[in-house]
Amino acid sequence: MTEQDFYYTIEKGAVAEFKDRGSKFIGYAYPVKSVEEFKDRLNEIKKEHPKATHHCFAYRIGLDGTTYRVSDDGEPSGTAGRPILGQIDSKGLVNTLVVVVRYFGGTLLGVPGLINAYKSAAALALQIAPLAQKQVEKEYVVQFDYTQVNEIMTVVKQYNCRVVSQEMQLFCNMTVAIPKNRVTEVVYKLKELRNVEVSAVGA
Repeated sequence: MTEQDFYYTIEKGAVAEFKDRGSKFIGYAYPVKSVEEFKDRLNEIKKEHPKATHHCFAYRIGLDGTTYRVSDDGEPSGTAGRPILGQIDSKGLVNTLVVVVRYFGGTLLGVPGLINAYKSAAALALQIAPLAQKQVEKEYVVQFDYTQVNEIMTVVKQYNCRVVSQEMQLFCNMTVAIPKNRVTEVVYKLKELRNVEVSAVGA
């Protein structure tokens, strides 16, 4: 897989409902950046729907898309989590969680019916969730003298970098997220300034 300069996720949460033969499927789509965040969201939904028969879900986290999980939560294997993940993947999304809550309506839907219901609830929620194209960023620590703040900020703004954190004292420390496709230029520009140190986070 080639390294991309952009990735797609959803901007904010969305909820949609799908009904089939009395069963109600409520799809929740959320942007999540970590497994901890996913757990919080799932717990919230379980608290909101304590009487639901199933809370099935799928998520894909991380820019390389390798962190993912599916759960059928007691439904026949492969009928819920996989179809939900399929909808996330068909839109090419990462850092995205979809939970589908089911209230059983008394009629068994069978395997094809379940797959269709979970897939549809997930698809509907993702259809109404606003999509966002985000830049892949690399974080760098920039160390500089306080008198150079304006010069540093000029470069940061010019290249659409994002200030992650900063400590402003006589000698300043700033963590900057630089769009991946502009890293070489930005680091060069910053290093051109006198007495400025730039180092990659985690390097």
